[in-house]
Amino acid sequence: MATHAGGLTAAPVADPAQGSAGETAVAVRGLVRAYGQERVLDDLDLELGAGEFVAILGRSGSGKSTLLRALAGLDHDVAGTGEVRVPDQVSVVFQDSRLLPWARVLDNVVLGLDGVARRTARDAGRAALAEVGLAGRERAWPNELSGGEQQRVSLARSLVRSPQLLLADEPFGALDALTRIRMHALLRELYDQHRPAVLLVTHDVDEAIVLADRVVVLDRGRIAVERRIDLGAARDAADPRFAAIRIELLDALGVDRKDVTA
Repeated sequence: MATHAGGLTAAPVADPAQGSAGETAVAVRGLVRAYGQERVLDDLDLELGAGEFVAILGRSGSGKSTLLRALAGLDHDVAGTGEVRVPDQVSVVFQDSRLLPWARVLDNVVLGLDGVARRTARDAGRAALAEVGLAGRERAWPNELSGGEQQRVSLARSLVRSPQLLLADEPFGALDALTRIRMHALLRELYDQHRPAVLLVTHDVDEAIVLADRVVVLDRGRIAVERRIDLGAARDAADPRFAAIRIELLDALGVDRKDVTA
């Protein structure tokens, strides 16, 4: 497995989180990220099981995106006495699609597939686009797509790499409410088909409950609350159990429920 966050050492993991395969996909031990004297991540421990979908909530500055960047290998200025272990195949989806405007949709999807024959890569790219509902749009330019369609391309670009870990940093934050609902259904469908471990960073409590198997609340760089979402496949906001979990997570975030509309 790949080891990120230079200086941290790989070691056997005790009591691994159990995913669909009973294995650990992500193991974080003693992770520290500081800016000057301020610790954004403070001796953080976290595990994801293989095939587990985990959502990270937290107020601004709690360390959510910093943690994701460390797992993605995009932030090497971390320290600690433990480890950061991730699978070899990791994909990242950001809030903006980050498509190259001068490249057509299919070229964006297969960009960076090194060591794969061109025809094989393009066939895989077409298949991934079909999975996200964009079959036939391979030769479109990014500026011809809606915001939701651009995020579908971003998802296809991640899928074509067959990730064992998918990191998603508020991927639907810039979309309108109706498009977000559709993208939630699509992401969950793709997750059910491919079963990577997923770490979703979000500010949206309802989004976390709808999508995740487990929700983690970060506060001051540490895990304040962990909540398993035992609601089955149908996640209905009208379900009293959904409402109870929502209240619990809002309380953990320090949100006054009177200020939140149902």
